[in-house]
This record gives sequence, C-alpha cells and structure tokens, in this order.
Amino acid sequence: MEGKVSSGQLVTVVPIQDFATLQVGDIVLCKVKGTEYLHLIKAVQGERFQIGNNRGKINGWVGVNSIYGVCIAVED
Repeated sequence: MEGKVSSGQLVTVVPIQDFATLQVGDIVLCKVKGTEYLHLIKAVQGERFQIGNNRGKINGWVGVNSIYGVCIAVED
C-alpha cells in the first residue's frame, strides 16, 4: 500500500488557525510520546482526533495540544 507521503519527500506544514477546519484525510504534524510524526486524521470527535499512519494502522487519539500543524504540500 502506498501512502500519501513517501520517505524523503519534502512537505510543507503550516500552523493550524482553526482546529474545526481539520477533517478526515488531512495530514497533520503531531507529537506522540515525545516524538513528532506526520499522521493522517482517521476520525474527528469534538476536539479529539484519531490518527493513523501511512499504512492504514490506527495509532490512537490526540487532542488539539498535540497537533502542531497541517500539511499543505508534498513534493518530490
């Protein structure tokens, strides 16, 4: 399965102005257990976001304090 972002690709991430605009399928920069990752939003529940990786795995729920930005561009 090929993901939305491949290893080595350049991504542009911008700060989130309004968390209410985030939706399923968005790529976000978030911190999980002290490490920052790009993850896909798999579900939204109020101010909680279920995140998953590029290969279809669900990694869990994070709040708005753990999301630092949203990906707006992916380049080779």
